[in-house]
Amino acid sequence: MAKYKKKLEDDIRCPLEYGLAIFGGKWKSRIICVLAANERLRYSELRREMYNITDAVLAATLKDLIEDGIIERKSYDEIPPRVEYSLTQKGNSVVPILQSICQWSDIFYKEDVTNEMVQCQKCDHHR
Repeated sequence: MAKYKKKLEDDIRCPLEYGLAIFGGKWKSRIICVLAANERLRYSELRREMYNITDAVLAATLKDLIEDGIIERKSYDEIPPRVEYSLTQKGNSVVPILQSICQWSDIFYKEDVTNEMVQCQKCDHHR
């Protein structure tokens, strides 16, 4: 298994910035929720669950999450080769934070916007 070296910006000034750098943004949080709901997925399965992500963005985001210790990549010595992704203990510890953000958003999004938001099945799965 390739060992990825963690890289973070030098200018992170507070714990909140650190957290947002690790699991913030559209794709990282979605990948974490998808893996939390499914436990272990191959790349093709993960890609299917993510819908409109490109291969380049998915590959780069997975690499970041591996470098930051949020997910692990396990290779199996089989033919054809099999690779699976799953959350680490650190990654699992992020799930309740994302659920809290979902609950907060569910309350306040309705006040700010007239659009209806469908509850994410991935986050809802763990409530």
